[in-house]
Amino acid sequence: MITIKKEVFDFLRLLKSNNTREWFEENRPLYEIAKSNIDEFAAFLIHQISKFDPSVPADTRVSKCVLRIYRDVRFSKDKTPYKNNFAIIISENRMKEGPVYFIHVEPDNNYIGGGYWRPSAQPLNAIRQEIDYNTSEFLSILTEKHFYNYFGDLSREDMLKVNPKGYEKDHPHIEFLKLKSFICVKHFDDNSWTTKAGIENLLEGLKLITPLNHFLNRALE
Repeated sequence: MITIKKEVFDFLRLLKSNNTREWFEENRPLYEIAKSNIDEFAAFLIHQISKFDPSVPADTRVSKCVLRIYRDVRFSKDKTPYKNNFAIIISENRMKEGPVYFIHVEPDNNYIGGGYWRPSAQPLNAIRQEIDYNTSEFLSILTEKHFYNYFGDLSREDMLKVNPKGYEKDHPHIEFLKLKSFICVKHFDDNSWTTKAGIENLLEGLKLITPLNHFLNRALE
């Protein structure tokens, strides 16, 4: 069982307070220690997810899943060069766009998630159509006892203010059709991921995401 080491959170806290290239280079050994743990953790997650979701290849490369810590500041007012977090994205069939398993490691802001964030127009329309055609299956995924107790509802932070084109405003499930992202999220405190029990709980959540990801993937076929 691989856990997140305390050194990861210690490094990220220091980085947040000293987000400069000079500090980063002077303290690169701290980054390398933290990054090594994150890479090891990502490899562990890939292996575990592939056991309950065969569409995730067990030989998926860690380098394809762990996001770079360097920020793209070209079009941002915030010119700090580094992210204050580590993030791992594991997708089915190594797709560049589609449903994913997501793990975000950041002091006081740790979370896992799954589903499809901000699909472009074509897949978004396909997902809405799948929800409209197979509403009962979609609702059964969201209301399944263990999923609901763990995640609650899908995130409602990213949705249209009006009904989408092609659907009436009095559609019985218009609130789902108005979504622009189809994601579930669960937050954790820092200590949760430093223990075996906490990681087992994390894995339970990732497993519960699988039916949602499969439903969304089917809509794209």
